[in-house]
Amino acid sequence: MSEPSTKPYLIRAIFDWCADAGYTPYLAVQVDEYTQVPMAYVKDGKIVLNIGVDAVRNLQLGNEDITCGGRFGGVAHQIIVPMSAVIGIFAKETGQGLVFQGQESTPVGGSGKTDESPEDPPPQGRPTLRVVK
Repeated sequence: MSEPSTKPYLIRAIFDWCADAGYTPYLAVQVDEYTQVPMAYVKDGKIVLNIGVDAVRNLQLGNEDITCGGRFGGVAHQIIVPMSAVIGIFAKETGQGLVFQGQESTPVGGSGKTDESPEDPPPQGRPTLRVVK
């Protein structure tokens, strides 16, 4: 049996920290063919979701995926985000959180190929997240 991924545990830890501190947890997602979100709100293959207790219903932070019900433009939607599609989780108020590198998912509409050659050095500096409204 393979060792379980630490990703869902880290996501739950940051979520709990946000709740304890009174912060709003935001989930950054790379939308792929397995991600179920309202596509009208996806920008550049990504979406940022408010997963705070006041924003969603029936939130389940499972080991394989994150599910909840949410409203977008007043319309109810069922949200399903596979763990492989999660880019990061952070507090809206402070920007503190975690960014996950080495994503396994392929963006919707993407071929999975990049224009980078394998010889290109990795980007320097800290990763950044921005809120997409």
